[in-house]
Amino acid sequence: MGVFSMPSLGADMEDGTLVEWMIKPGDTVKRGDVAAVVETQKGAIEIEVFEEGTVHQLTAELGQKLPVGAPLALILGQGEAAPDTPPASPEPRPAPPSAPSSPAPTVEPTVAEAPPRPAAAPTPVARPPQDVAASPAARRRAAELGVDLATVAGTGLGGAIQLADVEGAVGVAPAKTGTAAVPAHEAVKPSPMAEMRKAIAAAMSRSKREIPHFYVSQTIDLTPAAQWLEAANADRRPSERLLMGALFVRASALAAARIKAGNGHYTNDAHVSSDTVHAGVAVALRGGGLVAPPVFDAQDKTVDETMAAMRDLVTRARAGRLRGSELTMGTITISALGDTGAEAMSGVIFPPQVALVGIGAPQKRPWVTGDRVVPRKTVTVTLSVDHRVCDGRQAARFLAAFDDLMQSPEAL
Repeated sequence: MGVFSMPSLGADMEDGTLVEWMIKPGDTVKRGDVAAVVETQKGAIEIEVFEEGTVHQLTAELGQKLPVGAPLALILGQGEAAPDTPPASPEPRPAPPSAPSSPAPTVEPTVAEAPPRPAAAPTPVARPPQDVAASPAARRRAAELGVDLATVAGTGLGGAIQLADVEGAVGVAPAKTGTAAVPAHEAVKPSPMAEMRKAIAAAMSRSKREIPHFYVSQTIDLTPAAQWLEAANADRRPSERLLMGALFVRASALAAARIKAGNGHYTNDAHVSSDTVHAGVAVALRGGGLVAPPVFDAQDKTVDETMAAMRDLVTRARAGRLRGSELTMGTITISALGDTGAEAMSGVIFPPQVALVGIGAPQKRPWVTGDRVVPRKTVTVTLSVDHRVCDGRQAARFLAAFDDLMQSPEAL
């Protein structure tokens, strides 16, 4: 028997709100299947199961805010009999003794009564196209209420439509845990951007507090890579063209595979090196905020496969459709400023990772080639490293490997 529990989707996560079930009792599930959608400070995240079997019981209700580790569902293995009683919920965690005030007690959520509706209910519309950025819970609620998502203004990250936006569009007040419902026009909605900044602040504060960072930088000649890209894209349609970012991710993944000290996690006072490279790609969200979902097994992908994976991650990140594993399984992160901006960047490591590759905007600089000084396209790469697991010599070897790989882009 397996218990499907609220996962930890980051070092800073304490709880999440269950907003949609993707399974029901009697369904057969396998490892990696999406079972539910959870709303966190980072947006709506699809969470997967890591058990195989049959769903016996859903133990959590939609709308519940549950701590990490709380049971969500019971999954029976093949041939396993159902238990007489469901698993008990874990004991609530005590409040920190130094807290100035006690946290609000966890109570069962109350469901707000909808105001009287006209006799002629609106006719439900067809499921909206997938290019409308909306959370899964918002899509389902829109179908229930007959709301065309194309007419709803989203307040989520990048203008994504959330559950409260749909309910607000028809005057239905969302439920509030432990308090009486209030009219939709009087409810004060928490800013999704503020919640995102809180999550970033918690993770980055922890990183700078616990991780002894050091930084090494190197400026490299980007001209061979730029010329190779121009030739490779000459006969491609715009939607199929490669970007310099794909070469950066590919070179970082191969360098990390060679210099393993910069690839992995630091947990339980020890460095756990990874044989595979799950290269996190920093994605700037519209309206602000940042997530870094990984390109899985990046060391084995071609440049074209890397580019396709990056496009998919950016699209789903900005639409709020990332999976839980994509927030926790990165082993190194690459953050690039793009074609314009500062020429160098020293990033903050995302715990529990141990390194981050910061790439500035390309610049045209005088460069010594043989006995001549010529104008060349260059870029400055800065490696942020956890000094608990890596020293300057290893970090320098990483940058040297990155440089060598970028000088032979056809081999990436």
